[in-house]
Amino acid sequence: MLTTRIDTDPLPLFQTFDFAQRRALVAAVSGGSDSLALLLLTKDWLARTAPDVRLVAVTVDHALRPGSAGEAWQVARICARHGISHRILRWTGPKPATGIPAAGRLARYRLLAEAARLEGTDVILTGHTADDQAETVLMRAGRLAEKQDARGLAGMATVTLFEGETWIARPLLGARRETLRDFLRNRHEDWLDDPTNVNETFERPRMRAALGRDDDRRIATALADAASAAHNRRRLGEEAAALIRTHATYPCPGLIRLAPDFAKAAPDAAVYALRILLGAAGGASHLPDLARAQTVFARIVEERFCATLSRTVIDARKQGIFLRREARHLPAPAAPVEDAVWDGRFRLHVTGGAQDLTLAPTGMAAAKTQEIDAVAAPASLARAARATLPRLWREGEYLGGLEAPVSLHGVSGAPVVGPWALFLPGFDLAPAAVTAGLIGAKSHPPPPLAGHIASKA
Repeated sequence: MLTTRIDTDPLPLFQTFDFAQRRALVAAVSGGSDSLALLLLTKDWLARTAPDVRLVAVTVDHALRPGSAGEAWQVARICARHGISHRILRWTGPKPATGIPAAGRLARYRLLAEAARLEGTDVILTGHTADDQAETVLMRAGRLAEKQDARGLAGMATVTLFEGETWIARPLLGARRETLRDFLRNRHEDWLDDPTNVNETFERPRMRAALGRDDDRRIATALADAASAAHNRRRLGEEAAALIRTHATYPCPGLIRLAPDFAKAAPDAAVYALRILLGAAGGASHLPDLARAQTVFARIVEERFCATLSRTVIDARKQGIFLRREARHLPAPAAPVEDAVWDGRFRLHVTGGAQDLTLAPTGMAAAKTQEIDAVAAPASLARAARATLPRLWREGEYLGGLEAPVSLHGVSGAPVVGPWALFLPGFDLAPAAVTAGLIGAKSHPPPPLAGHIASKA
């Protein structure tokens, strides 16, 4: 944890990062102590190390409280006083009756990503602190049942890729909140207090209240546990990536094949690799349940079988283990929408003129009428996989499929790795990259890390 030297030397906070290649950085600033400290520390650091990089503060007004607009303008005045560019973005439209923190978080990141695009950058800085990290780990630990997946105990990553394009960077994860407030006090800077942060209707404020300001030992233990879990998660991810690279092929769109000797791999890494591929094949937003995946792998070791897990059909045969999206619960026919993720597997790009087009699953009837090129898989499995892929139709006329990365009538569909389509934590860069390469998904942009070393993520 950082000491009062933060007041004169912000370098330790930023030594992991490399922002010199970015033309600008967007800092998410609510006006609270954490984000205000982030803004001023970043300004100091850029002045010393990268003066040509433009810093832009963005305040998202969630419009959930009567005073939120006024608070956003207070932040604007603070930024003006420090010569920092500032934008206010408002979360418009109806708000959900439940799940407000999660919905607000997603809306906030989408607005911040929009601001980053406008500024010509792919980096958003957030003010998450060591206290936030400890709270996250303790909340997840409280929800974790015995023998469940402990990957979440790694907490927040230093960098996380949002929707495949924008990096969320967290320079303050090594700093305690009170240290940052001392920094602001020494600068004679006042911050805003958001009443939501003490509203114990929500889980995080309850955890924050339970910890208290002086629970240093419990916080230190949580941070040590997070560091250990992060190390294990990266290591397991690298081992799983090696297995995918060695054993997995993509004989045709929508179908993943694992070589028979995959069953001989070390169980921990093999189960993790299997969970990743199941999530990719089925377009699931989360990795499949650990215990169920372990049961499936045990069966792969011992027998040939056909089963379904996490929207994916697992067909273990003599020729290999084949994974494909099951035919149930596919998206209903609908007009293609720009930047939507279809079935968790394809991100759409619509250039216009698509109002009379319909996107729908191919279906087995149509799949049977199409020729199957020679593939390293049984033709029946190739057709079953094809039946679940997105196809364009116009008034009942079949126009073609979107599995190829080319535009068809102004619409294209790029493959995505479902579990990481929304958030890709830096811990998981290695398995995400090899899985993206396997299915033809776009590779992730270089993370804003010193030397672009994924292991530091």
